[in-house]
Formats: sequence, C-alpha cells, structure tokens
Amino acid sequence: MKKTIAALLAAFCVLGITASCKKPDGDGKGGKPGDERPVFAVNTTQASAGELRDYLALSGDIVAGSTVDVFSDAAGKITRIYVSIGSRVSRGQPIAVVDPSKPGMNYANYIVRSPITGVVVTLPAQVGMTISQSVSVARVSGTGALEIALNIPERFISKIALNQRCEVTLDAYPGETFRGAVREVSPVVDNSSRTMPIKVNVENQGSKLKAGMFAKVKIITETKTGIVRIPASSLVERQGESFVFTLAPDPDDGTMLNARKTTVKPGINVDNVMEIQEGLSPNEEIISKGQGLLNDGVRVRVIERVPPLE
Repeated sequence: MKKTIAALLAAFCVLGITASCKKPDGDGKGGKPGDERPVFAVNTTQASAGELRDYLALSGDIVAGSTVDVFSDAAGKITRIYVSIGSRVSRGQPIAVVDPSKPGMNYANYIVRSPITGVVVTLPAQVGMTISQSVSVARVSGTGALEIALNIPERFISKIALNQRCEVTLDAYPGETFRGAVREVSPVVDNSSRTMPIKVNVENQGSKLKAGMFAKVKIITETKTGIVRIPASSLVERQGESFVFTLAPDPDDGTMLNARKTTVKPGINVDNVMEIQEGLSPNEEIISKGQGLLNDGVRVRVIERVPPLE
C-alpha cells in the first residue's frame, strides 16, 4: 500500500513540473506575442530647409579709423586754445596759438591747425604751457568708419579673407547688431603670439558707437543656403556611425509607432544647429529627445512635437 501511494505522489509531481514549464501565449491572457514590448516616450521635431552660417567669434576694442596727433611747428608758450575735448573740427581749423617769442626777441604767433576733419579726443595742451615741436597739442579722431583690431589664431587664418562680412555686437546695445567687413589682413603672422592681425570696419549706424568700446565680432567664414538642418542634439553617434531616429508604423499594431534608425551624413555644426548633407529630407519628422535609449524598431510614444528650426 505504501509503495502505491509513493508512486502516485511521484506521478503528480512530474505532471506539475511539466505544466509549470509550458509557456503561455502572448501576455498569458490570450494576447498576441510581443504585446508587452516596452514603449519609450519621446519628443519629435521636423528637419527644416534653410541657411546656416559658420563664423569665427573674436573680441576687441573699437578705435577710430584715422587718429592723428597734432603738433606745433614752432616751440614756445601756448597763449590760446580754441577747442575742448569732444569738439568737432574741420581740416585746417585752428586748435591753439603758440607764441615762439624769447626774452628780448618778439616773434609772430604761430597757429596750430587740425590736419584732418574729426573730433578732438585728447587735449594735453594748456594755456601757459611751454611746448616743443615733439609735444602733442591735441589728438583728433577722424569721422570716417570705426574699426576693430583683431588677432586671428594661426589655425584659423585659412578662413580669413578681405571683405568678409562681420556682425558686431556690444553690451551697451543689447539686441542690436552692427554690420562690418574685414578691411585689412596682415601679410605676416606674429612669431610670439602665433596670431595674424586684421582690421574690421564697422558701420556706425546712428553714431551710437564710440572709440574705446568693447565689441564682440563674428566673422562669417562660410554661408550655406538651402540645406537640411536639425538640432545637433538629435544626432546619435555610436561606434563611428551617425544616424537619427525617424518614425514608422508598427507592423504588428497599426496604433503604435516604431523608431526607425536612419543613417545620415552630418555637415557643419553652428550653435547647436547641424547640417545634414545626406539621408534626410526637409519636413521629415525625427526624434529630438529621448533618442539616446532607443534602438532600431523599438516602440515609441510621441509626448510633444517641437516646432522646427526657423
């Protein structure tokens, strides 16, 4: 009797183990296989067609395009000054009067005149001061275009050329951009700093700019038009391959979307805007956030559609 009971118990155990090893269909509730694949939340945007400008960012002080020191051709005592700092003068206009007379000898007064039209920016001369021909009476800044002296690092000199367009901004005028151009390029590189001096002319709209102001300059080195652009953060790079994720219908469930890996050829990257040379068309929807965790074919749910780049 005991042997019979033991045999029955062993048979029941075998049946239990066999039943536990049988795999349920789908989710165990009769669903299709694959219904429980994970779904990733993502944001998307559209690739856009437009312009992209690469630039070199530098900074420097604004100086007058032409600034000259005014000297007297006669040594003597200054007896009169006609101008003050900030005075506008024309070429040939009197600046000061110098009396070259010496004890026992009287000479005619000598009138010091401005050699250019401009504005008096410094005036070291004072009435009663005795000067020689080597002492500056005043400094006059020309009224022409202002300029900015910049030094280009050696690794960037191949990108610089005469008449390149520049954009100039100043903290004094936030939100405003002044136009300029490369006016002068040095033929040599400084041995000590390994930089190449250049000068940029800047248009003084509304006479807002003053010599001595600190300016930020963008030298436009390359302009591309009609290109495909995406946010640079949308690009995924893995094992030497560059790609983005686009959207495709799920073949098993028409109500779901899949991430589709799309290989692209990236171009220049300017201020987090990436040029796409191959592999993507304008207005094509791409995943712009959450793509770092994705693989080809995974299911996704779009949480937000971000407007494309302008």
